[in-house]
Amino acid sequence: MSDVIRFILNGEVHQVSGIDPTTTVLNYLRYHVGKTGTKEGCAEGDCGACTVVLGTLKGEEVQYRAVNACILFLPVLDGKELITVEGLASADGQLHPVQQAMVDHHGSQCGFCTPGFVMALYAHYRNRGDVSVTSINDAIAGNLCRCTGYGPILTAAQTMYDYPAPKEERRDAVERLRDLQSGEPLDLAYHCPRTKTDKRFVTPKNLEQLSAFASELQGATFLAGGTDVGLWVTKQQQILKQTILTTSVDEIKGIVEYDDEIEIGAAASYTDVYEVLESAYPEFGELIRRLGSTQIRNSGTMGGNIANGSPIGDSMPALIAIGTRLVLRRGDKTRELPLEDYFLGYQKQDRQPGEFVERFFVKKPAPDTIFKAHKISKRFDQDISAVCGAFSFEIKDEEIGLARICYGGMAAIPKRATACEAALLGQPWTLQSVQRAMEALEKDYAPIDDMRATAQYRLSAAKNILLKAYLESVVRPYPTDVLAADEVFHA
Repeated sequence: MSDVIRFILNGEVHQVSGIDPTTTVLNYLRYHVGKTGTKEGCAEGDCGACTVVLGTLKGEEVQYRAVNACILFLPVLDGKELITVEGLASADGQLHPVQQAMVDHHGSQCGFCTPGFVMALYAHYRNRGDVSVTSINDAIAGNLCRCTGYGPILTAAQTMYDYPAPKEERRDAVERLRDLQSGEPLDLAYHCPRTKTDKRFVTPKNLEQLSAFASELQGATFLAGGTDVGLWVTKQQQILKQTILTTSVDEIKGIVEYDDEIEIGAAASYTDVYEVLESAYPEFGELIRRLGSTQIRNSGTMGGNIANGSPIGDSMPALIAIGTRLVLRRGDKTRELPLEDYFLGYQKQDRQPGEFVERFFVKKPAPDTIFKAHKISKRFDQDISAVCGAFSFEIKDEEIGLARICYGGMAAIPKRATACEAALLGQPWTLQSVQRAMEALEKDYAPIDDMRATAQYRLSAAKNILLKAYLESVVRPYPTDVLAADEVFHA
């Protein structure tokens, strides 16, 4: 066991001990080492002012990704490289191309958000991301600016490769990070004098250690990307007494593609799973692209989204609609269950003490499958769903042989629309069949009013995105019955 967090900070090896393990990277930078270029705007991963770049050793390369420091706990840095805005300029003071482009194209006004934009674009630069408007917009969708209108920032991003490459890009990072790697888990103990609370934070390095800690620390908080758990601390002021980090276990971060299904480790990030799921289900890929920002997708995990069981988690309706199987582990024993059976009630899941989500299996689509997914939210990017619906149909000879329909935001759990499915099975794939199934949704759900939508809006939206799924699936661009469908849209 080790009680020292070791990482590289702007090129220098850094060691930390005796600190509250739920200290955020943002607060550590600002209040412990005086790196105040990283700003706090929201403390919930929305505004991007706190963006830093995290380097993780992957074989013979270092993978650089932009993340939100405001919801990232300090022990996550162990064995990694952290780059902040103070670390970009070369030793002789020459600005990095991203910084120089921002200066030359007037990408900064008040300057508060500027370091976050610079770091988001720096990660894009390090990964040789392209400079199309779509690509740049995705890279900075998680960064908010109230001054510039974004035009100068976009121009700076499109010209950053025009500048001479930096003299130094830390070519020795692989060797230095390799020296920090250890199979020894972190086990951090801390007594908080303010709350008089004892805390323990562990980072297992393999599946055996994770199982052992889960059995020992029953009731501990499992931490993956922290995009939910981080807010429990920064916004809800919760005290996490025992925390187990799962993303330090490579065995549950892998993705394996088989002929008929895809195996995904619970600690794989959204960024990691995007390509393989987008290839199998293009609309699932688009759903992931709208989930949070680049920073959130780089940290957040689909397994964590499942484990938390939020009724408005965007990934669950799609995963349930395509028949995902979940694998839970307790000690050296595993069990499988259909994903929809994992959710028992609001914030209640079928997970026993000492048990954790290990992996899940996603079915690949059959040849006659139609898959659609639609998210309704107030903003297109980086917003929580009011309603999210996913639909998987198998159509043979114009007849519906299989229908799996699941909605989020319509009940206390992500829930299949069984009455709606029954109304479709064996029916012809026509507008009339879909309209009858739309009415059956009223038997499946009794949604609530809240800050995101009224119950009536949710029910109307749920019906209409089912209709939208049908209309988008019809080969003819404008089927003859579209005019009849217009009445439904305005109901």
